Amino acid sequence: MKYEGHAAWVTGGGTGIGRALALELARQGADVAISGRRADKLDAVAQEIEALGRRALALPCDVRDEDQLARTVERIAADFGKLDVAIANAGFAVGGPIEGLTAERLRNQLDINVVGAAMTCKHALTQLRPTKGRLGLVGSVAAFTPLAKNGAYCASKAGLRMVGQTLAIELAGTGVSVTTLHPGFVESEINQVDDDGVHHADREDKRPKNLMWPADKAARVMLKALWKRKTELVFTGHGKVFSALGQHLPGLVIYAQQQQRKKKRR
Repeated sequence: MKYEGHAAWVTGGGTGIGRALALELARQGADVAISGRRADKLDAVAQEIEALGRRALALPCDVRDEDQLARTVERIAADFGKLDVAIANAGFAVGGPIEGLTAERLRNQLDINVVGAAMTCKHALTQLRPTKGRLGLVGSVAAFTPLAKNGAYCASKAGLRMVGQTLAIELAGTGVSVTTLHPGFVESEINQVDDDGVHHADREDKRPKNLMWPADKAARVMLKALWKRKTELVFTGHGKVFSALGQHLPGLVIYAQQQQRKKKRR
């Protein structure tokens, strides 16, 4: 088992990709700390980790609060004795056209997805440096391409990508690796959670179901990249196509969406 004897931390570990990452780390031999805003979800995942024979810590934490992040890392170090893997996964999506957003909603999007992830990395590094550990940031294919009515989310993931790439440069020679992970469509509750972290089960997830990857499959791919200390990974077939178009043919991506919107307005 690749992560045998490792101590890991996953933010946003109560549901979706975070939960899948936590459980897969446990299957591969790690003790796992999970944090997030919903204590009931964290407790349920902690029980699943323990059922796999590994130690678990469920630590409620809001990544917008730097003091909470610092205390969470201190608790992990005290209970596990070290930290080998930290994955900044906590995030959510603000939808709607740019002109319909309030400043508060936009700031909250950036505060969680960018600032919160950066501060997660900052505090995790106090424990990752001694172990020459692995740091992961969960981005999105949305970092590479604009999407109508998703401008806030795309901006946040593009910003997160720059945080990950910059950290990879700044930490060169320390032994700590930084891997930024960009999934395409993966099963999660991201489109059903509001700005306050409240889950609305009745909200429809409008993402294409035929392109959706199971979260456990995504977790295995992500942890493999983290183990190999890759700098960046874009995955799912459609994710690779969208990211390539966004990077190499951005004008075409914008034009295609413009034409689609013009048709809807006729």
